[in-house]
Amino acid sequence: MKRTEFSYELPEELIAQHPPSQRGDSRLLVLNGASGAVSHRRFEDVLDLLQADDLLVFNDTRVIPARLFGRKLSGGKVEVLVERLTGSHTALAHIRSSKSPRAGSQIALSATEGGETGEYRVAVTGREGGLFGIGSAPGPSLVEILSEIGHMPLPPYIARADEQPDRDRYQTVYARKDGAVAAPTAGLHFTHELLAAIDARGIRRTAVTLHVGAGTFQPVRVEDIETHEIHAEYLEVSDEVCAAVQATRARGGRVIAVGTTAVRSLETAARASGQLAPFAGDTDIFIYPGYRFCAVDAMITNFHLPESTLLMLVSAFATREHIMAAYREAIEQRYRFFSYGDAMFITAHPGALA
Repeated sequence: MKRTEFSYELPEELIAQHPPSQRGDSRLLVLNGASGAVSHRRFEDVLDLLQADDLLVFNDTRVIPARLFGRKLSGGKVEVLVERLTGSHTALAHIRSSKSPRAGSQIALSATEGGETGEYRVAVTGREGGLFGIGSAPGPSLVEILSEIGHMPLPPYIARADEQPDRDRYQTVYARKDGAVAAPTAGLHFTHELLAAIDARGIRRTAVTLHVGAGTFQPVRVEDIETHEIHAEYLEVSDEVCAAVQATRARGGRVIAVGTTAVRSLETAARASGQLAPFAGDTDIFIYPGYRFCAVDAMITNFHLPESTLLMLVSAFATREHIMAAYREAIEQRYRFFSYGDAMFITAHPGALA
């Protein structure tokens, strides 16, 4: 398939620049992947779409304040975006500066862009492909430094600097494991109250961990999408998750992934043998039309960028024709798009299931 088959025109004013005033106060477009039928709801109505035998699969990764500003000791401004924590004091990062820093050089960090440098420093330890190794030893851990002076890594289409409320709102209420540099945004709509209501109805839930990387915003640049090389991200699917999915299948329930990261996690863990099994490691699974889903029956997801791998994933699930028609209707109905925008509830097209 061609990249341009996943293009659409989006008015700039529909790109959500801030979250809604109250978490969960979002719209929900419901798409029947079999028929293409669309209905319009509020996100809280997701309760009416769930059944007692269903299993919700969340991604419990936690976004770290991964953006740092500073100066090279040799001179020159630097911006650091941590891509992956590799230890308490080490990470792989993107570094933007007028000249690439050399191994052994140090960066003095500041709390704000262009601000005065403080006590914290990191050293450049080497290079791995397009990423730089950085380390903070001796002294405070890198996680502590990020917590103190790091900035939330808002997506490039949010045309503003991060603000204090983003520390809370660009984070799911169930986030537990530090490591993401982009939020699993479908989960941003869930409140503690909604989760309690889901539990009260006896609907089960479980969680995988996929640490979302900055590569999630990387555009597809090749015309033939099958030749696109997707970024790798670390994920964990536990024995408990596998057991919960198997029990759901046994009782005739649906597995509903909250977000494309949960989809990619489950499908990675099921890809080797066609049966879900525990998995820990990197995934570079790229799902596009023609893929057959082994582990997911429905998904909750936000709206995705034109020509993006995530738009291709949902198109594999409900057909490209149904997804693109639903997006056109969402634009006509003035839905809010992308990370801080509204959501979709999508059931699978029967031809997409293995």
